[in-house]
Amino acid sequence: MLGDLLAETSAGMSDAIEALKRDLAGVRTGRASPALVERLQVSYYGTPTPLNQLATISTPEARLLVIQPWDKSSMSDIERAILASDLGLTPNNDGTLIRLNIPPLTEERRRDLVRLARRRVEEAKVEVRNRRRDAISDVRQFEQEKLFSQDEAKRGQDDLQDITDSYIGQIDLVGDAKETEIMET
Repeated sequence: MLGDLLAETSAGMSDAIEALKRDLAGVRTGRASPALVERLQVSYYGTPTPLNQLATISTPEARLLVIQPWDKSSMSDIERAILASDLGLTPNNDGTLIRLNIPPLTEERRRDLVRLARRRVEEAKVEVRNRRRDAISDVRQFEQEKLFSQDEAKRGQDDLQDITDSYIGQIDLVGDAKETEIMET
């Protein structure tokens, strides 16, 4: 029973790290990456749709993204979504393709992006801590219901703290790697 609770909590914490990695992939680093725009929500016939479901996104050059919509009528919707996003990019539409030139980042913009990355890292840590809190609450409830002895409950809480510390360390590594990537010139 304790093993199942620990495994379930660990899986939830792992999901938080994967979500963080997906979030940070969308943070611009001065290099073109399809991850910058692929999850951008486009209003397609009134329905919010991720851009990667409407178009092919490629990077022919280090500082250029090319978006080729499958439905040409969606080009203006895609342009509007890019302009409304916080990417700070201006789309160039030639009728068949949308090109996004990725300008080099200024020092001030890099610092802003590092702050954004740190905020997302902190949100992931809060998610991991919330999962720990919920699991500890379950352990205490099992102890009150006499399903766990006092020793088992204490051991379970210690194990949960060890798992939490491990995932917090992984989150820090992911965050540090993204900060390094952002600050590279």
